[in-house]
Amino acid sequence: MLQALLLIFLTIPLLEIYLLIKVGGMVGAVPTIFMVVFTAVAGAFLIRIQGISTMNRVRTMLSRGEMPAIEVMEGLVLLVSGALLLTPGFFTDTLGFLGLVRPLRIKLILAFMQHQNGGRQGPPFVAPDSPDHQKKTIEGEYWRNDDDRRL
Repeated sequence: MLQALLLIFLTIPLLEIYLLIKVGGMVGAVPTIFMVVFTAVAGAFLIRIQGISTMNRVRTMLSRGEMPAIEVMEGLVLLVSGALLLTPGFFTDTLGFLGLVRPLRIKLILAFMQHQNGGRQGPPFVAPDSPDHQKKTIEGEYWRNDDDRRL
């Protein structure tokens, strides 16, 4: 695990420097700096919109008594995407913008949850706005054994 982190922390900055030099050589230094700043500002704006939308979905689900597991995970992905977008560079910006695409974000979360499940085929994780997502309400009566009154 430590070797993988070391490799990531060495290769990503080197890749960013390489891409900045290549793009700077093609379009010039000032346009390259402008692009880096523009992607950070645009990314922050888009993250804010996506975050508010996700928060509204969480509130709606909680008010209906549902568990917003996917939405909470979406919030985490948006947090990481925001950090990537604010990091100067084209590679991290690309990864950050990919995190803003909701269908891709949902697929990533579902794959992560299935991986955490050990690949076992348990109850499927279904996105809330997919056609397979159905609400099932089971109605019935119950009573306590120590109390003869029916509730």
